[in-house]
Amino acid sequence: MTAYVQDAIVLLGDSITQQAFQPQGFATKLAEIYNRKMDVINRGLSGYNTDWIIPVFEQIFPTQHEQQHVPKTRLLVIWFGANDAALPHSKQHVPLARFQANLAALVRAVRAPASPRYAPATRVVLVTPPPVQPARWAASLAQLAGAPLEPPDRSLEASREYARGVGEVGVQEGVPVVDVWGKIWDAAGGDEDRVGEFLSDGLHLNGKGYAIVYDALIATIEEKYPRYHYDRLQPVFPTWDELANDPEHYRERAKKRSAFEMGGQADPAAEH
Repeated sequence: MTAYVQDAIVLLGDSITQQAFQPQGFATKLAEIYNRKMDVINRGLSGYNTDWIIPVFEQIFPTQHEQQHVPKTRLLVIWFGANDAALPHSKQHVPLARFQANLAALVRAVRAPASPRYAPATRVVLVTPPPVQPARWAASLAQLAGAPLEPPDRSLEASREYARGVGEVGVQEGVPVVDVWGKIWDAAGGDEDRVGEFLSDGLHLNGKGYAIVYDALIATIEEKYPRYHYDRLQPVFPTWDELANDPEHYRERAKKRSAFEMGGQADPAAEH
């Protein structure tokens, strides 16, 4: 545990988020590009759906009172649907209407002033699930478990439907949506077979898939939350040459500062 130095980007999701710190994952790229400006915290939980994440979220996201003592979550990226969209016979399935209600509840938990976890400095981004290759995923599961091949528990159409559901929640709640489903589908030329170029096993993303996520997320930040873009933030601690060029006052200069106050700009948190 280190002292409160930098604010954070929190990634909340399922296994696709959990695996995003792999060498070619989008979280790895975010951590690099926001290095010394904001920490990237991965709260991806493999296998989880939106029903199961809500009680976990209530433990990992601080209440208003607790927020005084921990780093601010400046950006909350919520990425679910891959498991919720499992077919109804799966234990992971969450009906579409409840999935949308759960997503809305997560958004309102940090954006509604009456919420105990209201966080006015937090910006929210929703992400849609990617398209899937059901037969390939079923084969991957069978190989992993060393068991006979079972009928697929995913479908391309269900993944599309739940992706649209995320988009509807974004419009309803007034938060931006990164349409990973659409981006990958377009990159695959609308060809279900070519979708596999972006998936590692029929469900999870490979490096090419995560690259699409990263580029789309950064573009969304640039468009919707430009003050949170890495190019508009300064390092919390000064660069070494700032200290070297003022040797008599280096201890004073080495004090932490807000990443958001570059060029005399006010910290967005002070605007609320």
